[in-house]
Amino acid sequence: MQNRKFDRKFDLIAFDWDGTLFDSTAIITRSIQAAVVDVGGAKPSDADASYVIGMGLMQALAHAAPDVAPDKYPQLGERYKFHYSQSMNDITLFGGILELLAELKQRKHILTVATGKSRRGLDDALQAVELKDIFHGSRTADQTAGKPDPQMLHELMDEFNIPPERTLMIGDTTHDLLMAQNAGCASVAVSYGAHDPSSFAAFNPLYIAHSVAELNSWMVKFA
Repeated sequence: MQNRKFDRKFDLIAFDWDGTLFDSTAIITRSIQAAVVDVGGAKPSDADASYVIGMGLMQALAHAAPDVAPDKYPQLGERYKFHYSQSMNDITLFGGILELLAELKQRKHILTVATGKSRRGLDDALQAVELKDIFHGSRTADQTAGKPDPQMLHELMDEFNIPPERTLMIGDTTHDLLMAQNAGCASVAVSYGAHDPSSFAAFNPLYIAHSVAELNSWMVKFA
């Protein structure tokens, strides 16, 4: 699928979902906090709850609720899904994301998703009219491995026969940036999602975008 006639540095672009494409950080944070309290755990701080966004669900909940016994993890997961489902219709794409994706597709980039969401959750989200036929491929934590394990990126690169040096990961957490690093790929960070951007420098992203407009401008010039 490679096409070199376009002046591109990267052929495959992998996007994180929550906090990068979708404005869902606050809702996920509140859902994690409510779920932990429901099963008798101490309410995580906003920082602790948002830190785990991007991990696989059970990995994230276990990290956010260290005082909850493992035998309660299934109940914890169900309570999280309940609270999240109450607000999922309030989650929207960040302004400008559709225009960015359209521009990148016009430039013949291979657009993919690498997310901590479940396969079912991502498939449901991709049914939205505005997202149909946008992405060429995707991987989720429950069908591969949770971030920062690089399996998601390895599988996407293998699927499209793209080497690491032609692959770019874009995300809002250190989990995304470390996954890219572990896969031998470059990364770009966005500061408008879940993690404090002061923690990004250790993972050497090519750029830190503070808005979708900044991300778009950089991608058109350098990706």
